[in-house]
Amino acid sequence: MSAFVTVIASPAVRRRAPVALGVCLVSFAAFWVAQRAAHVSMIDLMVYRAEGATVWAGGDLYALRTTAARLPTTYPPFAALLFTPLTLLDTATMRTLGTAGNLALFVVFVRLSLRLVGHARAESVWWVAAPAVWCEPVWTTLRYGQINLLIAVLVLWDLSRRPQDRWVGVGIGLAAAVKLTPALFAVFLLVTGVVAHRRHGSGRPWLRHARVAAASFAGATLLATAVLPYDSWRFWTRMVFAAGRVGHAEDTANQALRGVLARLLHTPEPGAVWVLTAAVVAAAGLGVAVAAELRGGRAWAVTACAVTALLVSPVSWSHHWVWCVPAVLLLATRAYRAAALGTLLVFSSYTLWWVPHGRGRNELHQNGIELMLSAGYGTAGCLFLVIAGVAFRNPGRGQAVTKE
Repeated sequence: MSAFVTVIASPAVRRRAPVALGVCLVSFAAFWVAQRAAHVSMIDLMVYRAEGATVWAGGDLYALRTTAARLPTTYPPFAALLFTPLTLLDTATMRTLGTAGNLALFVVFVRLSLRLVGHARAESVWWVAAPAVWCEPVWTTLRYGQINLLIAVLVLWDLSRRPQDRWVGVGIGLAAAVKLTPALFAVFLLVTGVVAHRRHGSGRPWLRHARVAAASFAGATLLATAVLPYDSWRFWTRMVFAAGRVGHAEDTANQALRGVLARLLHTPEPGAVWVLTAAVVAAAGLGVAVAAELRGGRAWAVTACAVTALLVSPVSWSHHWVWCVPAVLLLATRAYRAAALGTLLVFSSYTLWWVPHGRGRNELHQNGIELMLSAGYGTAGCLFLVIAGVAFRNPGRGQAVTKE
């Protein structure tokens, strides 16, 4: 992978940027055809439109059950406000625009990921995006019409701003107002600022970043409260604590620690075991992210924080793991070639779908091999945090190859 990135960044390849763009467009076209041939439902996009319609109709947002699967509303009320324009589109147009929009967001996400790890050349974006679009988290994101790429782009855009930028923090705040897990990035910034202040007497850039993120989150949430007071009350007093509404913990698509432990322990709710494990991983992951940030390793810090959020969230569906893209790029450009290849294989092999799953709650009865296959993302995430933790014990390897 490291050699691949070096090759695509060479002057010779830069002169062939149109070729890279053409390869990417062919890959995207094939991807589009494959999705249509698979008759993807884009079911989550349908849920989003139903939420928007409920807002317009003044209905009970959290009593909503829609589509043949009778899926509920799970995001904060602010998200439903953003979904209201979807009601202006017919189903076919909405699906077309949803796919095209997600592909465009994916290109932006790849570009931001490359910039994060130190490769900002335009032609590199096309060469990476062409194969990466086929990895399971991206495929499933577009299959369901999910908003994962929008959330990831908001976060990465925010964290690529200069500290003095007036908009710094807004992206994280808005992302957290739509979907709560990005709030961990604000916690990461706050902790970094506090530690920096104690050690060096100045943590102002991180503290300002965290304050703006918190203010943006609060502003979006208050706007939703003003428009949807009843739904906001229900969400923040009840629904935010009802993790079971999202789906069964043991579902094979749930690649958070809670899902892995539910399958491993053959129980629908791992309870205290998960709480303790998640607390340890959260502390360790944030510790790694803060240490990396304070030592100038922004790429390690951001990716470690993202992986930590995915691991400790009660539910992290496989399509939430689009952060595998910057993780693989980071490992590759920092000379962890074996780890990069292994991570790439995990997220491109679709192994979590090789096990019994679906109706009947078969995941509660998996054998040893099936448990390994269905724990791929969670395992890869934990190993990434271990690598990130040791990277700065060997600064030459942790920050060589490219300069951040």
